[in-house]
Amino acid sequence: MASRTPPVADRSEHDRSRAERAPRRRLSVDERREQLIAVALDLFARRPPEEVSIDDIAAAAGASRPLVYHYFPGKQAIYEESLRRAGQELAGRFEEPAEGPLSERLYRVMGRYLDFVDSHGPGFAALLRGGSVAAGPGTTAVIDEVRQAAYQQILLHLALAEPSTAVRRTVRAWIANAEITSLEWLGDRTVPRAELQLQLVQEFVAALALTAAREPALALEFADFFAAERPEGPTGRLVRDLSGLLALPGLVETLGRLAAG
Repeated sequence: MASRTPPVADRSEHDRSRAERAPRRRLSVDERREQLIAVALDLFARRPPEEVSIDDIAAAAGASRPLVYHYFPGKQAIYEESLRRAGQELAGRFEEPAEGPLSERLYRVMGRYLDFVDSHGPGFAALLRGGSVAAGPGTTAVIDEVRQAAYQQILLHLALAEPSTAVRRTVRAWIANAEITSLEWLGDRTVPRAELQLQLVQEFVAALALTAAREPALALEFADFFAAERPEGPTGRLVRDLSGLLALPGLVETLGRLAAG
């Protein structure tokens, strides 16, 4: 006797029922481990690490608690591995082709950086602020690796043959400033993201200018960077802001007096 084809109205339910009865493909060891890391990373991105349990990770992965422990000895281990993956992603966001004005390159970099901060806020913020109970030597090493990757990328953009101690200090200070500023922004969104992105880049340009003012030989090298900048870019907008400041009545005279002294 021929089997009856379900009516069109019942066909979707019929197909869904067959799919539920079909055996699921068994994940390989590597696939299951990657799945657990991905699930944990998502949870840690949305909540501080101390608020995420092994049971939460198991439930989100559709796995059992013993299975999670089979792959990781505890929550700290899976947190550190998840953070390592996040750190690799964040470090990659500092990579940018060395083409075009420096400030415009850094503006694109900071856009990707703030995207990451926005989407991985709670977990990453807890660690960077030093208030996470999950912080330890492993997590600290991950953060140091990210900072070092960012530091090396910025130095590559400066393309200086032998960056001086002052230049290196300026770059490290700016990276620390970007961390502090962006994490504060997570808790207070009164400053529009685009404005914060521009502000961070302009602060680096201003810091470079100050460093160059103290090192005459360096000023000659930085002259090329500023010559390549465009009026509509972050540096051009910064110069216009400073020009407006100097237009305030009496300010030029006051600054001239300080310079003469």
